[in-house]
Amino acid sequence: MIPRYSRPEMSAIWSEESKFQIWFEIEAHACDAQAKLGVIPASAAAIVWEKGAFDIDRINEIERETKHDVIAFLTNLAEYIGEDARFVHQGMTSSDVLDTTLSVQMARASDLLIKGIDLLLAGLKKRAFEHKRTPTIGRSHGIHAEPVTFGLKLAGFYAEFSRCRERLVAAKREIATCAISGAVGTFAHIDPAVEAHVADKMGLTIEPVSTQVIPRDRHAMFFAVLGVVASSVERLATEIRHLQRTEVREAEEFFSAGQKGSSAMPHKRNPVLTENLTGIARIVRAAVVPALENVALWHERDISHSSVERVFAPDATIGLDFALHRLAGVIENLLIYPETMQANLDKLGGLVHSQQVLLALTQKGVSREDSYVYVQRNAMKIWAEGGSYIDKLKADEDVASNLTSSELDALFDLEQHFRHIDTIFDRVFG
Repeated sequence: MIPRYSRPEMSAIWSEESKFQIWFEIEAHACDAQAKLGVIPASAAAIVWEKGAFDIDRINEIERETKHDVIAFLTNLAEYIGEDARFVHQGMTSSDVLDTTLSVQMARASDLLIKGIDLLLAGLKKRAFEHKRTPTIGRSHGIHAEPVTFGLKLAGFYAEFSRCRERLVAAKREIATCAISGAVGTFAHIDPAVEAHVADKMGLTIEPVSTQVIPRDRHAMFFAVLGVVASSVERLATEIRHLQRTEVREAEEFFSAGQKGSSAMPHKRNPVLTENLTGIARIVRAAVVPALENVALWHERDISHSSVERVFAPDATIGLDFALHRLAGVIENLLIYPETMQANLDKLGGLVHSQQVLLALTQKGVSREDSYVYVQRNAMKIWAEGGSYIDKLKADEDVASNLTSSELDALFDLEQHFRHIDTIFDRVFG
């Protein structure tokens, strides 16, 4: 991922330095386990830890000749360790190192993603309670529907990202497995105790059966979850983008001093952050289909998955990490305009209360079909002519013969729509 959309903490997980350090730790822990089993001398295992080191430039130089990254690494490692290097990688295959390392990296990436969601959840909760009873219009198909509160909108997103958090925790558990099982996963040349030891030291669980690689259904599930989280990011970003439109302007991204919205039009205040988040979500979701396609490898393994994962594993996790932190900042600094929300709510002269009138008429004994006709014909006049909906209803003989003026006034009370807000908040926030 390009630096523009990267946070240093997540990028560091996928750096060459970090990757080779994990490779070294896996090899060194495996040597410790082999020494406990008496397969290699204990002194050799100690030397690996004492003298073991690597040089990235040297590894790359060796790989240009060997065309094999793990062999290049082991060759460079041997240059530091000396004679005892012959005991390194005993009974192991390259995938034992590569797949276990990928598991460590994805597990560590998951921890950062969960922290990002926690930051976003904290912001959503704070702003939801801040605007728990701030009236605004709910929309369906982009058209005014019925009143809601802005806090309720945010509570819905809080609940969604709480589910995202649960999925990420499960995805980490799914992906955090270790395979040190040898050439085709039979442990023919290495004891399963080595795998268990490395798994414990690297914070992983053992892979029950690994052929020569960790089964890619685990990876597919992991990246599918990242795709779902990215879609939730996009949904919230899209909501903010719509609310910032000039004709709506119920909320907008914070516009800092000195910020510029357009090279041509000095007046512009564009939703650039949330538009950016919409784009990043597409990048993250782009990893999902390749991850699914990586599941079907040939027999005990092939490397058709390798090149794909080297690209999208860093990009998807780095991109989503950046997106979560950016979205948390957007929510924290979001400019919210209750007066505009109220003005938009009143824009259609009270049409948003039509269902209340419809139901009240049915309670008075009018058929639902006739009630709908009475309510709709007056509503259509407002669309065409403007004016006050309640005044038109009061002037309608069919309505007035069933509902008194005071009864109609009561039906236009906003509080009817908000009487269960506390119940919903209790469900969401506990």
